[in-house]
Amino acid sequence: MFKNIIAPVQAWLISQGRCAGCGQPLAGGEKKKISANEEEVTCKKCQRVFIFNKQTKHYQRASLVK
Repeated sequence: MFKNIIAPVQAWLISQGRCAGCGQPLAGGEKKKISANEEEVTCKKCQRVFIFNKQTKHYQRASLVK
């Protein structure tokens, strides 16, 4: 039940360009270029990792597998 409440809130935060963990804007995070169209963005406050797609201008959570 708890996951059913949290998941939509986290999805909304990510769609707004904010960290799903702490709510800080991801635009100010540390960026590392992955490819021509993608960047790895790390939240300054909680160190969660996200992927930013430059073509679609959307963030998504990064998988733990590298």
